Amino acid sequence: MTTLSTYRPDVNRRELLWLAVFLNLQFVAVVLYYALSGVSVTEPRYALYGVVWITVGVLVIYKVRPPSGVDFETRRRAVAIAATYFGLLAVFGGLVGTGVDPEITGFRLAWLPPGWGPAFVYGGPYLTIVLMPAYLVGYLALAYLVYTVVLDASGSAVAGVAGLLSCVSCTWPILSAVAAAVLGGSGVLAAAAMELSYDLSTVVFLATVALLYWRPGFR
Repeated sequence: MTTLSTYRPDVNRRELLWLAVFLNLQFVAVVLYYALSGVSVTEPRYALYGVVWITVGVLVIYKVRPPSGVDFETRRRAVAIAATYFGLLAVFGGLVGTGVDPEITGFRLAWLPPGWGPAFVYGGPYLTIVLMPAYLVGYLALAYLVYTVVLDASGSAVAGVAGLLSCVSCTWPILSAVAAAVLGGSGVLAAAAMELSYDLSTVVFLATVALLYWRPGFR
């Protein structure tokens, strides 16, 4: 039986205090963001999802500790796998994409809902980068979890594949196309998937973090 190096359920009062301070700082940051950016509050849940992604991501990076006594070659392999995993999430999650028209290239800030914005956007002729804070922190946390999982045992790293579904808005055309072949239409399905993309991606993100953190049945 392999030791679960990432399972640390003990939470002391000091950690709870720091968590409360962190959540309060995020609340203040959200209020200031709305006040200074001019972004209107149309769907409050989007701001809540952004806070959830960032909070869970930071907690994962803080709480999880990779196993000690692992040889350099295994660590190098784990880093390579985690980096590849993060790259896939970045591509499928929309952080990295193909280039844009040369006439609209350059840097800009996208004032998205808090957590998702402010997003630093670079549009180039060959590459587009959209750094949304929530996705960036969340995907880094998932990659870090995959790194620790690979160090413990490669078998449970399969759970991390679910993280690719974190970008529901990118995968919905495939899902709706399959459903269309079965149900005979895709308009309603596509609209529903777009409407719930942030909801579903947040659920999948939390489920993936739970699988990689607690690793049920891990040996």
